[in-house]
Amino acid sequence: MLECLSHVTGALEADWLRDIGTPAALKPKSSSGLKLLMRMRIIKRMDLRPCPCPFIEDNYVRLTSQSNVFGLAPIERMDGKAEVLVVTLKGNVIGVGYGRSAGRLRGVARQLPFTYIPVDAEIVSIDAFNKLDPQQGLVVGIAFVKDARDKVSPFLNIYCDYEPGSEYNLDSVAQSCLNLALDFIPLQLCHAEVFIDGRSEMVFLLSGHDQAIHLYKESDAQQCFEELPVADLFPELDKIPNNVLCLDVMNLPGTERRLTAFSCQNGVVSVSHVQKSTKVILQQWSVQQEGPVPRVQLCSLPRNHDEDAAHPVGHEEPEIPERHCYSLVVASALEVTVVYRDVLCQGLDQQELLPGSDCFDSVVCALVVDTDYNGVGEILLGTYGQELLCYKWHGDTVGQRPADKDHEEVVAIAGWKLAWSWTFHSPLLALASADVTGDGLNELIVVTTRGLHVLQQDLHRAAELVMARLRPRNMSSPHLAPETVEIAEEMKE
Repeated sequence: MLECLSHVTGALEADWLRDIGTPAALKPKSSSGLKLLMRMRIIKRMDLRPCPCPFIEDNYVRLTSQSNVFGLAPIERMDGKAEVLVVTLKGNVIGVGYGRSAGRLRGVARQLPFTYIPVDAEIVSIDAFNKLDPQQGLVVGIAFVKDARDKVSPFLNIYCDYEPGSEYNLDSVAQSCLNLALDFIPLQLCHAEVFIDGRSEMVFLLSGHDQAIHLYKESDAQQCFEELPVADLFPELDKIPNNVLCLDVMNLPGTERRLTAFSCQNGVVSVSHVQKSTKVILQQWSVQQEGPVPRVQLCSLPRNHDEDAAHPVGHEEPEIPERHCYSLVVASALEVTVVYRDVLCQGLDQQELLPGSDCFDSVVCALVVDTDYNGVGEILLGTYGQELLCYKWHGDTVGQRPADKDHEEVVAIAGWKLAWSWTFHSPLLALASADVTGDGLNELIVVTTRGLHVLQQDLHRAAELVMARLRPRNMSSPHLAPETVEIAEEMKE
């Protein structure tokens, strides 16, 4: 697995210990106290003044053994609520959700009876998806390694129940297993939507130590999954330069095209623009990073104000709304995290840095999610240095630079700024966003080396936001239902 290296040097540590501004009695006498002081000094030196975190911790589930960076998978239940599956290296699968007990909503964690996982197995990755119409059912994939004394045996288990009425029952799905032997050590397991014979369906994509991506598709005739050549559906994944640590696929809304991004253990990052129906690669870019890149994510971000809405290369009409563009977040283990904005027009030529993202040990997970509900996503980074960092784009408030070195006049510059941070008691491994409580607001799921944390939006803050957005509308307007006003008032109270 990816070994995370610390970026804090001994020289910097000694410099902090020599700080004459810290009284001797307050200087840290333990490693934990030293780490806390180091974090405080990093934030102070880099002028990173975070705001209060908008989340509060609602639930914590302690794991019997450590998970990993591929060990978290959210699923959507039929009742509208979400549930998350988290795996441990020692073969346990834990389901975490919420349910009513004694009239109150409480977090529920239970070990799920997934079959055909040996007691001596080490689970590497997990993923899950709901089938697309007209098909029905929940599909869960678990890749693991059975470490015997004489050899290592890797497997991929795919769970799917075809019995009518049990397609979405997690306990029933866990008992219906297709066991596939692998000839490579598995890494990340994910899923993607493909277009076959006039309809859309989901497939599994599994990366391995054989420098390849393996595709598993459901066979309608045999009611099972089988491996198909990845080049048949994903020509951009046919030849991989190294072991893939992260793969992300985004279908472009309103088009027959997709973006595919992957990052490798040797630092290669690649993005492809593909025509889905003809399987033609329209554009392709790559860049070399220093060291492994554990996470890449495609997302939609606002277009910079100082940039014109350029047309994608080779196309007459814009593929996306004028005010938004498709971008790529690249979280490197050894370098600062960067954003490549508008990859369809700019490729991987222009970087936007996330300042200070390399100051808290290696970044091992990342997530783009709208935490303040303003319609623009923030970038969350989970580090092995026990920090959760949230970066927000500021068009004119991030900093200032001299307009002319002979004058004191300054002009504003745009960039990413640390909005808030959260310090955990153990290194972070994985992040996800899902509405596990069923209140309509997504919770933030954080997996650390010790357990799983459920961070919930501050409901008082959410109620104030609802009232603020209803206020510009005339509260007596006939177009605004009285029930809506009453609910907003109750939330505020």
